[in-house]
Amino acid sequence: MSKRVLLAKPRGYCAGVDRAVETVERALEQYGAPVYVRKEIVHNKYVVETLSDRGAIFVDETDEVPEGALVVFSAHGVSPMVHEEAAARSLRTIDATCPLVTKVHNEAKRFARDDYDILLIGHEGHEEVEGTAGEAPQHVQLVDTAEDAATVEVRDPSKVVWLSQTTLSVDETMVRVRQLRERFPEMQDPPSDDICYATSNRQTAVKTMAPSCDLVLVVGSKNSSNSVRLVEVALQAGARASYLIDYAKEVDPAWLEGVETIGVTSGASVPDILVMELLKFLESRGWEEVEEITTANEKIAFALPRELRKDLVR
Repeated sequence: MSKRVLLAKPRGYCAGVDRAVETVERALEQYGAPVYVRKEIVHNKYVVETLSDRGAIFVDETDEVPEGALVVFSAHGVSPMVHEEAAARSLRTIDATCPLVTKVHNEAKRFARDDYDILLIGHEGHEEVEGTAGEAPQHVQLVDTAEDAATVEVRDPSKVVWLSQTTLSVDETMVRVRQLRERFPEMQDPPSDDICYATSNRQTAVKTMAPSCDLVLVVGSKNSSNSVRLVEVALQAGARASYLIDYAKEVDPAWLEGVETIGVTSGASVPDILVMELLKFLESRGWEEVEEITTANEKIAFALPRELRKDLVR
């Protein structure tokens, strides 16, 4: 039996996650612990635990942050209401929202100003969706399921636009768009592609690799939308089995029985050290040959939030 690993590229950290994690690290260096972070800075267990060990304190809401303290907003973005709550408590804020999420926020504000009904395709309860909807609560309606697409109502079918959560599966989003367009033929597309480049690139790499794989292992956390999507994409693209794991030690030996080719990838919020640990784990069990499957080379980088480029003192 010829055992081999196909390693997806691109995988792991995207530019927005890289920027958000570095934001917390720099804030700790510049201002010292504790630095409060509203929600998980990115949806990854290891990252959150590592930053906690260095003095970051993760909270669910701004009212858990002591008055006047420093708080970082996560990569997923927040609504204007959260900014107002922070100002009311005299919190010093650093906004680590991914620039691609900010772009969707700006689109929501613009279409709301023009009095459009905005159909936001995304998962209910996801932080990014809450932040985007909060930009224009009177105009935004969430479309999560096929049932939502079939029942959502708009005021004027000629003034409708769809936007989407950046971390969805491209295919899943287009299914919803088609369902909505059957009902609202004049519905506009967003001015630019909302699905983030990193999300689509990671899905493309998995689609290329999956048909050759008996098993695809996705490194990522269960609350990471884009990581969960990679498992679904792998199965749809022809992998015989696919599982989501945070750490190599979570691999069930039963998954490896009778398996020759294993695909390995990771979500956009996953540091590569976790992938390397998985490769080491697989190597110790006979999967020594590793072939990288490259479908794109990412060269995007985002500048740190302006608050870290100048002193925070107002």
